[in-house]
Amino acid sequence: MTEFGIKLVDVDCPYCGERIELQIDCSEEEQDYVEDCQVCCRPMNIHVDVDADGTPTVTAAHEDDA
Repeated sequence: MTEFGIKLVDVDCPYCGERIELQIDCSEEEQDYVEDCQVCCRPMNIHVDVDADGTPTVTAAHEDDA
């Protein structure tokens, strides 16, 4: 996979519903990590899938969602 660099992606916080911007490292094909919402500061589970073209698909879920 070619390194695609950093892309900015908007997601909705699963807690407060605010739209926030995340910096996604598209050099990793699949990622799971926890990041705090920039508005309400609650921890979100972030899942990232990057396709062959370097386009990320990002989902944010409650911290206790599996």
